[in-house]
Amino acid sequence: MQTKPRLIPLLLKTTLILVSCNFAFILTSGIPFGKLSLYNNIVPGRERFPFGETKESYNLSLFDLDAMFASHVLAGTQKTSNEYRVFLIGDSSVWGTLLTPEQTLAGQLNASNITACNKNVQAYNLGYPTISLTKDLMILDQAMEYQPDMVVILTTLDAMPRDKQLASPLVANNAERVRDLIFKYELNASANDPALVKPSKQEQTFVSQRRTVADLIRLQIYGALWASTGIDQVYPTDYERAQVDLEDSDDYYGITSLRDALTIDVLDSLMSMPVPTLLVNEPMLISDGANSDVRYNFFYPRWAYDEYRTILSEYTAAHNKLYLDLWDLVPANEFTNSAIHMTPSGEKLLSDKITEAIQTNCK
Repeated sequence: MQTKPRLIPLLLKTTLILVSCNFAFILTSGIPFGKLSLYNNIVPGRERFPFGETKESYNLSLFDLDAMFASHVLAGTQKTSNEYRVFLIGDSSVWGTLLTPEQTLAGQLNASNITACNKNVQAYNLGYPTISLTKDLMILDQAMEYQPDMVVILTTLDAMPRDKQLASPLVANNAERVRDLIFKYELNASANDPALVKPSKQEQTFVSQRRTVADLIRLQIYGALWASTGIDQVYPTDYERAQVDLEDSDDYYGITSLRDALTIDVLDSLMSMPVPTLLVNEPMLISDGANSDVRYNFFYPRWAYDEYRTILSEYTAAHNKLYLDLWDLVPANEFTNSAIHMTPSGEKLLSDKITEAIQTNCK
């Protein structure tokens, strides 16, 4: 008979504790839990950043940059005196969509066992799918603590329009980091842009953040599965090839003045690192199909891309920057499911050019 009256206070106390813990989680928002990782400790570091949405790939996308770096082999590699460390920055073409880690640009550079300045070149794949120079700057800014000897930035026109900079979910969900970049590099951008995700206090509670916490845990669990299989993305046996018959339109996001639309300030910040920094206009598919006289490919009308190349050439010449324009290096049949995703053979053509540039410009 005495158990029932005690049950109600117990339930009230339990509820109060749970509610308190839920809201107390707000106080942990500044703690870098992502740096706590099984990678490079119990399991090896990944050759590229985690990205993906399928269980079959033993991978997932998340917005915690600390966790992404902690899972990467770079975080667990002690730089030696004989290492010439090269960081590769870019989009999904650098990350390696449909390519194994060994087939990517970084993988092929490392397999070549090349030297630069009498040191062994070790390339690190810091590419991340989504196209945005601000995303690239955010990654490179954090990566600089790992002491690169050279940075290679592979980019394309779609990474440069100002209105596209926050379209990458990784950028939009790292509002504080973006604000820091704006002030640190004096970018022509608003720290209060509505596209930046600003969680309210309620959205910082444990209940609201449980998906984020679960993703950090899943990333660690996937580490063991990835380490035992080597699988970090799905490799379909059949996929839709990159489009070669194109729309009869010369529209490019409604832009009429390309020079006014591009984030040259972000590009300049990327190129201002205190080590040799090479800018590469990455290869792309050049169609010979329908309306190829209007557009080079699905992404670009000819007028916009031609003007973009002129802008890059003028910028790099005026500021004495290292630059390779490799836009037409790779034949159309060496692209896979996108106008910027290449086959292993296409990557080899690019790797040969990058090798030469590293050896020529090393310091």
